[in-house]
Amino acid sequence: MKIAIQRLHPAAELPAYAHGPNEDAGLDLRAVEDVLLEPGAAALVPTGLAIELPPGYEAQIRPRSGLALKHSLTIPNAPATIDPGYRGEIKVIVLNLGRVPYQVHTGDRIAQMVIARYEAIEWDERTLNDSHRGAGGFGSSGR
Repeated sequence: MKIAIQRLHPAAELPAYAHGPNEDAGLDLRAVEDVLLEPGAAALVPTGLAIELPPGYEAQIRPRSGLALKHSLTIPNAPATIDPGYRGEIKVIVLNLGRVPYQVHTGDRIAQMVIARYEAIEWDERTLNDSHRGAGGFGSSGR
């Protein structure tokens, strides 16, 4: 599948699979600016890229496991969604859950992007059929 992409910044690098598409689901996204993440603070980290997804597809932005384990960095709205109609710059909200500042440098891998299909739906408003579980929610399985 080919997806249109535009570099909006001279330092922008195209998203890439670290181990190739047969081994990785996520494409690495890189920062195009230095950003200091203070402990407990979130910041927008720009990628310098815009994409044009076809209808029926979304891009999911997810944290990188190495950054989470080693530096307590995460994406608070993960997975973030880029809709097919969005044409602006991809920026990643990165949250530092650690106790020390973390410096993002231009070119650092900051997140992963997974392209996924979705189904458009229409609502059928009516009374729902019964099920064994019913309205049982959190903890309803007994564990």
